[in-house]
Amino acid sequence: MSSAAEKSTVPVTILTGFLGAGKTTLLNHILESPDHGKRFAIIENEFGEVGVDDKVIKETSVELIEVINGCVCCTVRGDLVKVLKRLEEKFPSFDAVIIETTGLADPAPVAQTFFVDEDVARSYHLDGIITVVDAKHILQHLNEEKPEGVENESVEQIAFADRILLNKCDLVDKETLDEVMKAITGINSHAEIVHTTYSKLEPSKLLNIGAFDLNRVVEMDPGFLNTDGEHQHDSTVSSVSVRFEGELNYMQLKMWIRQLMRTKADDLFRYKGVLAVKGSAMKYVFQGVHMLFSGDLEPSFKWKDDEVRECRFVFIGRNLDKEALKLGIMECKVEPLRFQVCDCVQANIGQHWMDGQVIKTWDEGYPYLIDLDIEPGTSACTSWGWAPMDTDVFVRARKCGEWHMSKEKWDLILANGI
Repeated sequence: MSSAAEKSTVPVTILTGFLGAGKTTLLNHILESPDHGKRFAIIENEFGEVGVDDKVIKETSVELIEVINGCVCCTVRGDLVKVLKRLEEKFPSFDAVIIETTGLADPAPVAQTFFVDEDVARSYHLDGIITVVDAKHILQHLNEEKPEGVENESVEQIAFADRILLNKCDLVDKETLDEVMKAITGINSHAEIVHTTYSKLEPSKLLNIGAFDLNRVVEMDPGFLNTDGEHQHDSTVSSVSVRFEGELNYMQLKMWIRQLMRTKADDLFRYKGVLAVKGSAMKYVFQGVHMLFSGDLEPSFKWKDDEVRECRFVFIGRNLDKEALKLGIMECKVEPLRFQVCDCVQANIGQHWMDGQVIKTWDEGYPYLIDLDIEPGTSACTSWGWAPMDTDVFVRARKCGEWHMSKEKWDLILANGI
């Protein structure tokens, strides 16, 4: 396409990279930046049936967000064309389009859309393919043996990149980083490679770079413009998606995920979610890649007054036990508590049980805050503690003795701070 034609069409950036590389983090950095002065239309592609990333996209410079569920490089490629044509009705409310593909997508068929569909080509031009690479995990995915006829998506994502962000460089040593660089340049020696941490990079390095070169791509892949080709996924890789209205005990969830990481980490390529936590106005956002996990209540993502409090999860990996994963999640769902404020209980404090009294429910995500009956002269940092789960493993009923305080008195204590 000539430079004159490009000026009359909307630039499109394809943001790709394997599961958990840091694509959504990069996208949020771009959207939060005040430097580019642009408004974007974002097309989010989720492999699972339930979308998560659209719930954690910063809306600072976003005009609208479209979500496509499924593999945008094959089964729902037609949906991409429909979305792009529908966006034409919004011209000129946005300046550019960013497509974030699922981590299992081959970017070639997505890029192909902008050359083989005449209507799309009249309105848009492909500015560049940006691939985010996870320095810590990429080698195991590049070296993975695939069944005959199945493409290695991580290889394709690097091969078609116009610019590569080698991310999470802080998690590997120099020797590993050199090995990763050698592997990348062995696949694609044309793309500029930028080392990043937490996907931080100036947007000017990614937008309006005019980097996509059709001639180079056709030389590398003579069948690039062939629309009859099919992209075949590894049948052992699947996703498990759960979405429900309600709230979770996120401490129980974290304990379950720790157990999951100990037993299934190698097969868990990606897991992420946005949760409603009982007693918190903030959304609990978590994500993980194999053994790496992070999650916290996010002050920048709060539930709106008219927003339904719900929980969304997606797990992507190899040979997943879907029913076991769904059961594990649902067991973390908040149910009515067994005890109320002022009830007498015994708390498991690690080595033994201690008498106490419930003084608050759903405090900081914990079902119970318990005032412990510390004997005089006992050395203790505090006289109260949390019960992370509402089970007999952590807290059990007891009869109240002489030591018992009324609810009215506890309310007065709590009002003045514990």
